[in-house]
Amino acid sequence: MKGVIVGLVSGVIFSFGLVFSGMTNPSKVIGFLDIFGNWDPSLAFVMGGAVCFNLVSFRFILKRDNPLLEKKFDLPSKRDIDKNLLIGASIFGVGWGLIGICPGPSIVNIVTLHLNSFLFVGSMIAGMALFKILNSSS
Repeated sequence: MKGVIVGLVSGVIFSFGLVFSGMTNPSKVIGFLDIFGNWDPSLAFVMGGAVCFNLVSFRFILKRDNPLLEKKFDLPSKRDIDKNLLIGASIFGVGWGLIGICPGPSIVNIVTLHLNSFLFVGSMIAGMALFKILNSSS
């Protein structure tokens, strides 16, 4: 139960951070990605702050024998760059560049009740289901 509560509180804090930083605003994100046009560098500070925080905090967190609410750390073990990684990253990048929104902010944007938010999240879920179906057959 503690894990669920911590997850809920973390999600709410993350959501407020996304809204406060402008990451839920597609025009702000597209402005950041438009480096040869009317570039808005403000999101670089958001990403830079997150990277710096993680660089420092992970040094302390990973020195522990186990996380506070789990038996062991669940860290990725796969480090190779394969076809699936390149295809997935390309689809993500093109989608982010065209639409100006990515999965976390899209879920936060559901509260706006805009049709585009529901279409994006629905398409995202359909894509994940399609991947699961296609990946399980191989």
